[in-house]
Amino acid sequence: MTVTPHTNNHQVVLITGASSGIGYAAALAFAKSGANVIATARRVDRLASLETAVQRLPSPHGAIYAVALDVRDPNDMQLALQKGLERFGHIDVLVANAGVGQRGAVVDSDWDDLQILLRTNIDGVLHSIRAVVPVMRKQGNGGHIIIVSSVAANMTAPYTACYSASKAFVSSIARSLRLELEADHITVTDMLVGRTATEFNEKRLGASGYAARAPKLPVMPAEKVGEAMVKAVNKRQKTVILRFFDRLIIWANALVPNIIGRRALKQYRV
Repeated sequence: MTVTPHTNNHQVVLITGASSGIGYAAALAFAKSGANVIATARRVDRLASLETAVQRLPSPHGAIYAVALDVRDPNDMQLALQKGLERFGHIDVLVANAGVGQRGAVVDSDWDDLQILLRTNIDGVLHSIRAVVPVMRKQGNGGHIIIVSSVAANMTAPYTACYSASKAFVSSIARSLRLELEADHITVTDMLVGRTATEFNEKRLGASGYAARAPKLPVMPAEKVGEAMVKAVNKRQKTVILRFFDRLIIWANALVPNIIGRRALKQYRV
């Protein structure tokens, strides 16, 4: 893979899962900040919509280059990265965002659903990191990786156990990777995101429907998460928790996990 030294001052950001939700909002936020964005996802039609949205941002703004990508395929990841490098010459930031949700009992869930979940949420993050880090090292001027996790990462979560476990995995990777890449001056941010207004729940794999008495939890706009990512890069933040409410959830998961787990048990109907 050819790596070209920086030819301009524009930051280049590669975002996975950029066709909707948090990834879409992140692409707009980085482009608005002046960064050039390599936006990747499987849904090409949604990427075209994102390109239009970036072009309509008030000037000056960064450029966007959309590339079709399935993060579950490491060869796909390498090809998308090469296309991005050919377009912009370098890469400064990776936002490992692509992910799916899943609901259902561990034993009874459809195995195909669990395969999609684990290959997307875990393999996809690993493929992204393993593709981008060697390029950042060759460039020799550091970089930044944002791994999108969840406040559910440390949660006792009956009927969403596999999803929570996948986020626990990537948060653990973020903490360890941060030390592994310290000598390369590559910052790693573990972004623990709470409930966000996206189509995530509607697209979730497995059993559907909440129990009638499910609690009404506060929901934040995806734009808030995208803007927080730009801030995390600018300030080289290591861990990001966006709201005090989300911090309370994480504390409760750590201090009274059984209580949280039993509340979750009542929440879901499967």
